[in-house]
Amino acid sequence: MEYGYTTLFEPIQEGGFNVVVPAIPEICTFGETLEEAGEMARDAIRCYLESALKTGEPIPGDADISTPPSLTPVLP
Repeated sequence: MEYGYTTLFEPIQEGGFNVVVPAIPEICTFGETLEEAGEMARDAIRCYLESALKTGEPIPGDADISTPPSLTPVLP
């Protein structure tokens, strides 16, 4: 079975990209380039799904991102 998830790429000041998967909040990964960040996200999603299937956890559907998620500011 194939799954598809929305991924959000955020350029970071130091270089590279943070990646989050809104449907799977446990996933936050990074890549030096967009290509590498995409590969890291695919790998993280694959690992999450393999674990969920193995342990019988429910597989989440994709998140509805038509309304932006609320963000909690983090102070340095």
